[in-house]
Amino acid sequence: MELTQLAKLIRDVPNFPKPGIIFKDITTLISDADAFAATIDYFVDRYRDQKIDKVLGVESRGFIFAGALAYALDAGMLVVRKPGKLPYKKKSITYSLEYGTDSIEIHEDAVTPGERILLIDDLLATGGTMGAVANLVESLGGVVAELAFVVELDFLKGREKLAGRPIFSLVHF
Repeated sequence: MELTQLAKLIRDVPNFPKPGIIFKDITTLISDADAFAATIDYFVDRYRDQKIDKVLGVESRGFIFAGALAYALDAGMLVVRKPGKLPYKKKSITYSLEYGTDSIEIHEDAVTPGERILLIDDLLATGGTMGAVANLVESLGGVVAELAFVVELDFLKGREKLAGRPIFSLVHF
């Protein structure tokens, strides 16, 4: 399946989660078996020979892709969650958003120093969350192999906030 076909399966939802926002809904892509398989296959083709130790999914839509990709790459899977969701000892980081701050957490023993970690999420917007995730992984001694996204909203310039880090996105809007 061509990338243009995948892009057409991503639904626009106007005024969500607030007026003036056009939300890119990936549920229409992942509900199509061929499109979901093609999405995972594109990532597998890219990362197959990169010696990825673990694939980290960012809460919550990143989990969808991380599990399938980790399985296909014969890698472990990690999760980063919002505060209060992880049961064991954790490390957290607080980061700035356009209006205020947010925090994310990971188990403190999730990453072994030197492991190559692929970070994946459904969408790159402003880059704040993924930048914080990368910093968190590196603080545990992990090596960020790449930041991967199904969708990138180019007009929000999230790449600029993530400058210096390798980034790959399948579909651009």
